[in-house]
Amino acid sequence: MNDTIVLKKRNKIEIRKIILLIICLIVAFIMIIPFVWMVSASFKERTEIFTKPIQWIPKVFRSVNYNTVFHEIPFPTYFFNTAKITICVTILQLITCSMAAFAFAKLSFPGRDKLFLGYLATMMVPWHAIMIPQFMVVQKLGLYDNHLSLILTGAFSAFGVFILRQNMLSIPNSLNEAAKIDGCGPFKIYTKIAIPLSKTGLATLTALTFTCIWNDYMGPMIYLDTDTKKTIQLGLATFKREYDTNYGAIMAGTVISLIPVVIVYAFAQKYIVEGVACTGVKG
Repeated sequence: MNDTIVLKKRNKIEIRKIILLIICLIVAFIMIIPFVWMVSASFKERTEIFTKPIQWIPKVFRSVNYNTVFHEIPFPTYFFNTAKITICVTILQLITCSMAAFAFAKLSFPGRDKLFLGYLATMMVPWHAIMIPQFMVVQKLGLYDNHLSLILTGAFSAFGVFILRQNMLSIPNSLNEAAKIDGCGPFKIYTKIAIPLSKTGLATLTALTFTCIWNDYMGPMIYLDTDTKKTIQLGLATFKREYDTNYGAIMAGTVISLIPVVIVYAFAQKYIVEGVACTGVKG
């Protein structure tokens, strides 16, 4: 009798897993459709892109759109500018956010919790509300039309501090106490204990920051003016004309620009879910 009940429970669990798997596959299929269409459109001529019914696999794979991207605009320059800004901002955020998160999670000082609450409050302010004041500050500093304007304004993130703080809260305080007994100071504890044990949070922040900065359009549009200093997003916008938009070239450029993002996520994907989950462990 007991074996029958256990068997029924197992069957119910298996059925639930199968149903959940089917739902996940359907959602994944729906989400991947735009990417498949984008890749397909990048190999088609303009007249073939919007034909009905949709021809998912082109009869003839044409490289004309990729030739257009590399010959009509200085795409390699845009790519290099985007990579430069993205890598610099990502590295700076990893340094500044991890140090701030360590201070909020493991150091005791007056007003710590209130200050952290103030940092979280800044996340509720939309960027559009501070866009003009920030632009005025950048202009007064003489950084307009300079990559430093984007690098410095993106060097710190309250969201990144939140992610890493929650990750560092899961580190046992006994490790810090043992390190203090051995003569380690706060900075050594940060470099030798906090950073190695926060790899999931650091990998998650790397992937999220890299993607956000790489795909940023508003920031470069506001702070950059010289064509040789523009990023990929601004470069692809040149194919949007008043009466005619070269969607094939835009799709081709987008496919190329997605490669670095895919590579970053391929290396960081196993840490992303773990890192996000850690933000809810302690608070």
